[in-house]
Amino acid sequence: EVQLVESGGGMVQPGGSLRLSCAASGFDFSESDMCWLRQAPGKGTEYVAAVSAEGSTTYYRDSVRGRFTISRDNAKNTVYLQMNNLKPEDTAVYYCARVRTWRLKTSDYRGQGIQVTVSS
Repeated sequence: EVQLVESGGGMVQPGGSLRLSCAASGFDFSESDMCWLRQAPGKGTEYVAAVSAEGSTTYYRDSVRGRFTISRDNAKNTVYLQMNNLKPEDTAVYYCARVRTWRLKTSDYRGQGIQVTVSS
């Protein structure tokens, strides 16, 4: 059974930082590209960041580049999203997912999601 379990979310003031973690099981994690998605209330799902299976290639959407860092530890089957200088517009439910097609920015397996709220 595929499982993706996110942790590390919460509420933070603008300018603050959070680190999301996602523990994966049930598939070959070390052979899988991984990504983070987010969905704000009333909006569609955004493809936030992705990391290749070996960790050498990353992708970031323009609005988070320079503030967010995606990384992974294949020995721990875990992917991370370090979020710095958070802004209110980063408020969303964040999902960890397996990349289905890197070029098309699609995903298949997805976790249950975790809330991130940026507010003063």
